[in-house]
Amino acid sequence: MQSGCSIRALWILNNQDTVIFSRKFPVVERRWLLACEKESDDNFKYKPLPCESELAAAFIDRKKREGSARGFGLRLRQSTKGSDSWVDDPITRHLISLHINNEEKSENYLLWPMALHLKGPYTILVLPLIEPHHLKTYSRMCNSSDCGSAIGEQENISSLLLELPSITGAFIVAHTFGDIITGESMEPEVVVTASPSVGGLLDSLTGSIGISGLWTRMHFVLLSVVQCPLVGTPLDLNYTNIFAIKAAGFSSTDLPPADRKQPAWKPYLYRGKQRILFTIHETVHASMYDRDEIPDSIKISGQVNCRAELEGLPDVSFPLTGLDASRIESLSFHHGAQVPEHGGDKQAVTFSPPLGNFTLVRYQAFCSFVPPIKGFYQLSMVSENEGAFLFKLSLMEGYKAPLTIEFCTVIMPFPKRKVVSFDGTPSIGTVSYTEHFVEWKLITNSRGVSGKSIEATFPGTVRFAPWQAQRPPSAGSTVGTMADEDSDFETESSSSSVNVEDYIMEKMSKDLQAVDLEEPFCWHAYNYAKVSFKIIGPSLSGMSIDPKSVSIFPTVKAPVECSTQVVSGDYVLWNTLGKCPIAATPEA
Repeated sequence: MQSGCSIRALWILNNQDTVIFSRKFPVVERRWLLACEKESDDNFKYKPLPCESELAAAFIDRKKREGSARGFGLRLRQSTKGSDSWVDDPITRHLISLHINNEEKSENYLLWPMALHLKGPYTILVLPLIEPHHLKTYSRMCNSSDCGSAIGEQENISSLLLELPSITGAFIVAHTFGDIITGESMEPEVVVTASPSVGGLLDSLTGSIGISGLWTRMHFVLLSVVQCPLVGTPLDLNYTNIFAIKAAGFSSTDLPPADRKQPAWKPYLYRGKQRILFTIHETVHASMYDRDEIPDSIKISGQVNCRAELEGLPDVSFPLTGLDASRIESLSFHHGAQVPEHGGDKQAVTFSPPLGNFTLVRYQAFCSFVPPIKGFYQLSMVSENEGAFLFKLSLMEGYKAPLTIEFCTVIMPFPKRKVVSFDGTPSIGTVSYTEHFVEWKLITNSRGVSGKSIEATFPGTVRFAPWQAQRPPSAGSTVGTMADEDSDFETESSSSSVNVEDYIMEKMSKDLQAVDLEEPFCWHAYNYAKVSFKIIGPSLSGMSIDPKSVSIFPTVKAPVECSTQVVSGDYVLWNTLGKCPIAATPEA
């Protein structure tokens, strides 16, 4: 019965657990009805989708039963037979069931699987189409005397989910809706120099926006997310397309040329002032040791981002320069690009651009220049609560205009000690500190440097509050740092409530041994300084695009802009007086 992902219904609730938007898809529901009628089990009959009030009541009831919106996720003494936590698997904190109580027909039935996504003040629930026997299997697991994932148990949640690829699609739809209604959808960055690019998707949802405003926004989302308001099959989750449809709507003039077939990934054709924007964005990762026995390591991860505001369905072609095998480690192109067999330093690229910003090329490369920031960092303890440090750095050595470093900052982290003061004056820049790090700002945005190298030194001392040996935190206490956007921060006043995150992490890591710090300044926590910078100008890998070489077919007059920016990633100066952290990365 399943083919891809089809959605029976979706609901959006606010933080008062009121349904503020819902949509049911009759064509998909009809498929579910027919599947239920084919079941030979007389005890299994089709149950209609709940109304909004029934859905909200069931969700509130589940929160009370499970302790929070997400629930326990594991079988506890508070768990009741028939509940999600009875299945004894953390996945039930994200894929939930609701017990619908239809008072009119005096019946109670199970609605599963509901993809649950919490985003800001909103709860998004998406119900994908499955087969009836999947629902019956889950119902049995919820009422089994043993845990559903127990050894020897034939029915378990993991095996069941392997048969349900539609759940993945339901979660993607839920996340897309969450990003859109909170205005957090992201595109690849394309730098615009002539005029500002299109702003945020839809309008920001604020407290002043009523239910009708949200419904209007979600209506436009559905126009792009599903094939039509009835079919319920996700086709396009690109929020740029959604914005275009919302802003201008559909028009009979948006039809493609008769000799061109409109691709499914571009359901809406651009109309307006035409132009093409390219941005080469590179991130530099480096480990600088300043030791004879360990070579410094510097790598570049880059991408060519594009925004082609072109009417119709044109093809764009240009030669991409800087692809010499001695510099480029790996290279991949957008699925809409056509690239001949790679060879040499220059490569012809032809592509049919989608709407909005997209990544045309991704690559890994070696740096064509010496490291933009090099030198050494030394740190040693002169007493129990005082450390002496020394920086000696060289910035942009050998770099010439138009390469410009806009800012450069060095941070010394001290996550396990409290900084109370520091002494020292750098040769350039300013210094500040917080409880757990010292920050040295060598160059600020207002003082960008171009066409010259800079030598900088910074000797000094840093003083800490008296050292107090602390027991390493348990796995449960670290959960707060692992929380993501979906974490459920609800608190319960009931004495029977538990910290679910703590409990899950304790159970999952019960066999892991705690590790004490070997010394107050072990390398993993203190033995490095992190450098941050941004460079404008030619790429450090040698990748480049000549705007004059870009051609468009059918021919159209459209300006082409190209820009390049280089930023630091994990760019680390390791303490030359500390332990040797080969192949290690610093703590976040």
